[in-house]
Amino acid sequence: MILFLAMLLDAALGEPKAIWDRVPHPAVLMGRVVAALDRRLNSGGQRRAKGAAALVLMVLGAYGVGALIALVPDFGLLEGLAAAILLAQKSLVDHVRAVAIALRQSLPEGRRAVSMIVGRDTAALDTPGVSRAAIESAAENLSDGVIAPAFWFLVGGLPLMLVYKITNTADSMIGHRTPRHEEFGWASARFDDLLNLIPARLTALLIALAHGRTDPRPILRDAPLHRSPNAGWPEAAMAVVLNVSLSGPRAYHGVMSDFPWVWPEGRRDPGPPEIEAACRALWRAWALMLLLVGCVALI
Repeated sequence: MILFLAMLLDAALGEPKAIWDRVPHPAVLMGRVVAALDRRLNSGGQRRAKGAAALVLMVLGAYGVGALIALVPDFGLLEGLAAAILLAQKSLVDHVRAVAIALRQSLPEGRRAVSMIVGRDTAALDTPGVSRAAIESAAENLSDGVIAPAFWFLVGGLPLMLVYKITNTADSMIGHRTPRHEEFGWASARFDDLLNLIPARLTALLIALAHGRTDPRPILRDAPLHRSPNAGWPEAAMAVVLNVSLSGPRAYHGVMSDFPWVWPEGRRDPGPPEIEAACRALWRAWALMLLLVGCVALI
């Protein structure tokens, strides 16, 4: 029931700018922890072992903070507020919809808006490229920012939710195959893959069922084609329900990569209407998750 109310609170308020302009968001604090460990430990030899040690420190610290908050005798008030802050449904929809609004103004504005939520090169994207990037971000971040933290809260309360969030933060910061982080970030990247294994597939299921799609074969066929072991599942489901081809060729740091298409039968020319449709899909999947959480609360 704490999670049920937290989901409603997040959906209603999102991330109030007036608050987070004055105090650091927990995600920012987690980022500072990851950065500090990166500076302190990521040098010399045995970097993979040092990265694993950093992950253990982060996980134990996050679990301990969550356990302390959960022990406060306030009928779950602080735990619920913390959970609402760590969820990102409304802010995700707002950021994705901002791309559609900007793209209607001009292509350069659309590129600028989508560059805020994706890591690929955006300077040369056309309108379909900007739209695909926004839709893919919507699907992947529904899993990472909403369904996965909610799932781990259901499993183990705020402590496991915080463990997931700091692992996901570490993966986004140091889980890259770069000369500096390929070894040091290896443990964080693999642990993040593990923690997202079930939530990513649950997200795909929620997206599909929320749109009346009961045939899993297109998703089962295309999800493994994605370069990520988990992101392909929500993206494949989103591609199918919107009838839009996703993934495909794109550039990172000036290097073009020829990734396969997800749902190649779909349209190759999405625009603002498809981005808006993705936003509606986010809310439909969220509503189904809320219903699931409510049912669990009543058991």
